[in-house]
Amino acid sequence: MTAVAAGTRLGPYEILVPLGAGGMGEVYKARDTRLERTVAIKVLPQHLSSSSEVRQRFEREAKTISQLSHPHICALYDVNREGETEYLVMEYLEGETLSERLAKGPLPLEQMLRYGIEIADALDKAHRQGIVHRDLKPSNVMLTKSGVKLLDFGLAKVLAPAVPVEGLSSAPTFAKDLTQEGTILGTFQYMAPEQLEGKEADARTDIFAFGAVLYEMATGRTAFSGASRASLIGAILHTDPAPISSIQPMSPPALDRTIRRCLAKDPERRWQSARDVGLELEEVAKEGTSGAAAPSTVPRAFSGLAGWGVAALLLLALLGVVFGPWARREEPSLGRLRFTIPPSSGAAFQGMLALSPDGRALAFVATASDGHDLLFLRRLDSLDARSLAGTEGAAYPFWSPDGKSLAFFAQGKLKRIDPAGGSPQTLCDVAGPRGGSWGSGGTIVFSADTGGQMKFVADAGGEPRSIGHLTSRSGEIYRWPSFLPDGRHFLYFVLAGAVDATGVFVASLDSKETTRLASADSGAVYSPPGYLIYRSGDRLVARIFDAGRLRVRGDAIPLVEDVWWDGISTLATAFSVSSSGVLAYQTGGLAMSRLLLYDRTGREMSAPGPPGAYLEPALSPDGRWLVVGRAEPGRPGSNIWMIDLERESIVRVSFEACRSAATPLWSSDGRRIAYACFPSGEVYFRDAHGVE
Repeated sequence: MTAVAAGTRLGPYEILVPLGAGGMGEVYKARDTRLERTVAIKVLPQHLSSSSEVRQRFEREAKTISQLSHPHICALYDVNREGETEYLVMEYLEGETLSERLAKGPLPLEQMLRYGIEIADALDKAHRQGIVHRDLKPSNVMLTKSGVKLLDFGLAKVLAPAVPVEGLSSAPTFAKDLTQEGTILGTFQYMAPEQLEGKEADARTDIFAFGAVLYEMATGRTAFSGASRASLIGAILHTDPAPISSIQPMSPPALDRTIRRCLAKDPERRWQSARDVGLELEEVAKEGTSGAAAPSTVPRAFSGLAGWGVAALLLLALLGVVFGPWARREEPSLGRLRFTIPPSSGAAFQGMLALSPDGRALAFVATASDGHDLLFLRRLDSLDARSLAGTEGAAYPFWSPDGKSLAFFAQGKLKRIDPAGGSPQTLCDVAGPRGGSWGSGGTIVFSADTGGQMKFVADAGGEPRSIGHLTSRSGEIYRWPSFLPDGRHFLYFVLAGAVDATGVFVASLDSKETTRLASADSGAVYSPPGYLIYRSGDRLVARIFDAGRLRVRGDAIPLVEDVWWDGISTLATAFSVSSSGVLAYQTGGLAMSRLLLYDRTGREMSAPGPPGAYLEPALSPDGRWLVVGRAEPGRPGSNIWMIDLERESIVRVSFEACRSAATPLWSSDGRRIAYACFPSGEVYFRDAHGVE
């Protein structure tokens, strides 16, 4: 099939940019010129669109599918033919496919269950209307801000009729990827035994595929695999996948049972409807969030949920769950609790939080109704969060080791306050703070000058002193210090020009030695009895850490995802860990935004560019081009991108030599682009017409 060029018209639809391709066609972003909306167009392969019989069957089935209205099914708007080109017009979706997400590892249980329930609801809706998907797999599930969306729903029934085993090589979605030698990937891994045997598929065929998808979401592994096509088929027909609990020991037994029944070889022994599966997943979710006491092997099991605006604050006994066998047991269990933690009326959470060392109180910064950022305190045995007087302009709070005082930055000062009452005490001047930590030895270490240097001061106040070897002389940025238990060594984050020089380091107040511990995107904290918690990609992870020898070992253990992260400027991650094994974090991931263009009358024209976190857009003098900073999930800093506003194409201008690029500007003649590069501070120039 020949690619369709940008600008091509298919009926009233103008092709903008390609989105992807597969065995069932090529997909393009397009504009519906009649309704002025963005759509997705799938151009069908010629061998499917050239047959009049196939076209008639396809159009008949498409009419049925177009009536399938459901919030978790990608809507089909139109089916048409332009010359020899047969095409579908579908809802345009922004997000990532489930297969792309699974490349990063398994989903957290709560997220996996939520997505599973949504998929089950969509399947049930289709099955009740007599439509069977027959090609359910992770690449046909899109993850969007509003939840999952099933793609290609029902089209496989027409375009890929059941075939005997010997004809499997002709399946239209066969093995798009063969990325690992000796492993077959693709549609076969989600086919039910009756499909492989050439029998007629029904709703229970989708349920088998759904079980395979659920298994992969829970474990990060495919349910069936093989070193050859024959062995893969044999595994599907004759073997059962390993229990989920053998891969994810903390998974609920009920989840194992639910998925195992989805994957029964005999359709009669499977769940007989997608609704049944959805109801079972709902029960698993309820059991997983019940108020029952935690098992004795997980001592301090505590969890909470708080949310306001578009973000949520979560408190979890996650460290106790993951590291239970090694957790300290001197303290009594806090039990399992669930409640909301809003700030006072009209306030908005600002992504800065700190758990008290005992895990019983939470300090956070929120914008009050009068527009001031204030420090709020919520004791977890209370129903109210209260603001602390005198903390206007507060940022980056942290606790004293004994939990009796809070430190924070405000109005160019480092201050401390007794959370029980009283006025703040100024400790020293601080310009451009980026986090601090209070050590057990009575010393506070903090990042100043937006990360240009590390300093320390006595917790009683005084003149701060620079940590000489952590004063930036080579363009490195130092941020987010966090003391280790000895009160002399501390963790900190370095953003450097070289990738292998960026990450979490450990240093000491007593020597100039520094050690790089891990590649990370933000600061790290220590959690007893011996773990390093930090952000890597789009999740928080933990690694075993020997605080005495200053060494990490073992692989990173995924903890939670969707954690709020300022990936553009401060590189702060909104999480805190107590010494009692409680993890608090704000949800939201990287703050996403979109670009909007308006004409001189104020009429909205378009929304160019893919989803991202945008900043500092600059229009070219002729108004055709836009350069803008854009941060991406899983990557610290930002890059400069240039958008052709006529074609809505986007191309990257800055490159890896610049870890973070910002502040793009045009020359007066529109021929050159300038932008700043950090952490080096250098200014780069590019020929705008030479960008490819």
